[in-house]
Amino acid sequence: MEFPLAKLKASLEELPPAARRIAAYLVENPALILDMSVNEVAEASNASEGSVIGLCRHIGAAGFPQLKIAIAKEMAASRALLHEAIVPGDGAADVVAKIAASHMLAIEDTAKVLDVAAIDRAAALMLVAQRIEFYGVGTAAPIAEDAAYRFLQLGLSTKCVTDAHVQAVSAAFTGPNVATVTISHSGRTQETLESTRIAREAGARTICITNFGKSPLQEHCEVVLYTSSQETRFRMEALSSRIAQMVVIDILYARLALLRWKESLEAIQKSYEVIGTKRPRAP
Repeated sequence: MEFPLAKLKASLEELPPAARRIAAYLVENPALILDMSVNEVAEASNASEGSVIGLCRHIGAAGFPQLKIAIAKEMAASRALLHEAIVPGDGAADVVAKIAASHMLAIEDTAKVLDVAAIDRAAALMLVAQRIEFYGVGTAAPIAEDAAYRFLQLGLSTKCVTDAHVQAVSAAFTGPNVATVTISHSGRTQETLESTRIAREAGARTICITNFGKSPLQEHCEVVLYTSSQETRFRMEALSSRIAQMVVIDILYARLALLRWKESLEAIQKSYEVIGTKRPRAP
């Protein structure tokens, strides 16, 4: 298994109480646990040995020894980044350092949990689709709009739907020749969850971009593209989650462009020429 700390951080809020305590302890004390036993970790996190082993298996480790090896490898490979919540008394310099570090960490952790095979599957579905629909509400809406515009510039037929009612109706009129891309950090937003379910039942090829961990949205998606962004109580659905989503979209955009290289170059050039007519000439 790879990058257990990134996976644990991303799924903290989705875990039951005992598993959450264990995961929080592992994330906060990665160096300490390398010399600890299962029993010691269980005592330190006020949980049972069985809960520790269960959490190991939940993130893909055969047991605690394998988890410790994976954590040691991740620590050796990662850079030391400040990742703390904003607290009372922080000055402007603290805010700059913490926010910047949080965004950088979201990008690095997303790269760790993102399945490259899933990127290829999503790109393949979008490549043959007659239309690509992007769904997002709330903070995900501008991400969906930007994504639809980006892929339109590749010469693809795209549609962005951010109104909950219109989204559901549009989803009902999809089908096997339509690919949908749902963007939801939590994977639990009722509006996009329902629209994705309707699209899947209509036969659409469904893709989602969501934070690492289990969520209802994934049950209705053929391909899941994970982000990894840990939000705090001060920054719910903060910019770091949207930055992580945009990174995934950029990766998917580049992968799809490579699959239709000649057509993509021609479409991008045509887009630039059209946009150029909208800009005033310099005197």
